[in-house]
Amino acid sequence: MELTRRDLFKFGGVAAMGAAGAGMLAGCAPSSAGKNGSAEGGASSDGLPSFFQQPEAITDIAETKEFDIVVVGAGAAGVPCALAAAESGAKVALVQKESKAISQGNTCDSLVADQTDEAGRAAVVSWVTEQCAWRSHRDQVNLWANNSGEALKWLWDKSTEAGCQIVDTTAKWTSSISTIDGQPITYFAFDYGPKPYNTGTGMQDLCDYFGGKDGLEIFYSSRAEQLVKDDSGKVIGVICDTDNGHVQFNGSKGVVIATGDYTNDDEMMAYYNPDMANIARKQNNKTGDGQKMMVWAGARMEPVCGSKVQHDFDAGPGSMADMPFLCVKNDGTRFCNESRSAMAYMGNFLTGPQDEGYYTQVFDSNYMTDCADWPGKLYDPEALKAYMPEEEGEKTGVYEDLIATFKADTIEELGEKLGLTDIAAFAETVKRYNELVDAGVDSDMGKEAKWLKPIKQAPFYGIHRHIRLSAIVHGVNVNEEMNVLDAEGNPIEGLYAIGNCAGNFFGSPDYPMDLPGLSLGRCHTQGYVVGRALAAK
Repeated sequence: MELTRRDLFKFGGVAAMGAAGAGMLAGCAPSSAGKNGSAEGGASSDGLPSFFQQPEAITDIAETKEFDIVVVGAGAAGVPCALAAAESGAKVALVQKESKAISQGNTCDSLVADQTDEAGRAAVVSWVTEQCAWRSHRDQVNLWANNSGEALKWLWDKSTEAGCQIVDTTAKWTSSISTIDGQPITYFAFDYGPKPYNTGTGMQDLCDYFGGKDGLEIFYSSRAEQLVKDDSGKVIGVICDTDNGHVQFNGSKGVVIATGDYTNDDEMMAYYNPDMANIARKQNNKTGDGQKMMVWAGARMEPVCGSKVQHDFDAGPGSMADMPFLCVKNDGTRFCNESRSAMAYMGNFLTGPQDEGYYTQVFDSNYMTDCADWPGKLYDPEALKAYMPEEEGEKTGVYEDLIATFKADTIEELGEKLGLTDIAAFAETVKRYNELVDAGVDSDMGKEAKWLKPIKQAPFYGIHRHIRLSAIVHGVNVNEEMNVLDAEGNPIEGLYAIGNCAGNFFGSPDYPMDLPGLSLGRCHTQGYVVGRALAAK
């Protein structure tokens, strides 16, 4: 039996492949747990990775609860979905396996459709599709483009009412992309913040304020384990493991899966993203629960590997992360053309066990003058102190356990503070870089002369960035209404997916950051649109 790679992505059909399929798939299963994972590795007795195995049906139901809509997962997509549905008159259950709402990041972005003409919206959709290696489904990006402005303004109002910490960051994040292909674009962006407050804190505050209002009930510590279908194949509910036993939550209008990604499931990561084996994972308990339940119910994963979100906005100012300073690995060597290597893609150079996602941006004390015309925002030496663990004083707007910016009077001393493994090689790299600067030609990496700035004037600075994995955006196939599709591309009645467990929006190997806040903006928008639509059924 000959199996194609496409066959291997069809989860639900694997069991029918028989012994030949088992033999081929056995090699995909890891033999031990990966970096910072929480799920057990290994394969089942028939050679198939365990996440392909549909469990026995749960029958010991202690209680059944009836709702119009059940939303599984209290995150950046699930919370807005539940709020929008309840506000629209539906009786809603929001079930969450954690003891509180969980989300990450700060920035969400939207396109204001009623202030951007049709050609402008089309240009942005095409631009996003190009950033995603032309693998985005246009109807998915259109959903964001046509509805996100309304959705985020609604969420801003809800967050204001709930007392969340929010800041309008439209100008900060979108001023450089106000025109796309000659078309003027109007955006609206905001941050939950400043740090350490983030989107997760915002979702928690929204749940605390709106829980119990407008027909919304929230059930924490309720882990969804299986979807329930009726005799016609319609998904009518979900069974959750709770402190009171198994509870079945029925949703007469629909069940919405918003459980996030699978970065902490080692088998799924090894199967879909083996290049991430040495990259640390920023989050916990992201075990692909929603993807598995939907596949067991007949869904199919999108036939591309996950779009990985990897970055470090915290070791030093995020606004300086894409600036083309000299960059070195932990062994002190230069490894890229820094003007062609945005932080979103930097981790691709650093996947080996000797690197583990670490690199350093290096510059000297003249950076405020030398780099004044660079895109982004420079932090002056005084503002930079918030990111420097050796500097005394209050650290505001940062995560103190993640800051890693240092200064020193010599290159050798800077290398020591940064923890580089070969100080002599680092000094030689800086010497060579200065030679290239003086020559005005980067014969090593080809960086354009305007980005070549000397590193000669003490004190010297280094931002020791640690690229880690924030999310794998990889989910099941959905249509333009976020209705989950089966193997033949037909909608599975009653079942919807939003956020990072829904497929077809990104599709590129790397999550693009040219439009800041697109990921959270997409999650919020999908939740808002689906919640309102289901309530109106």
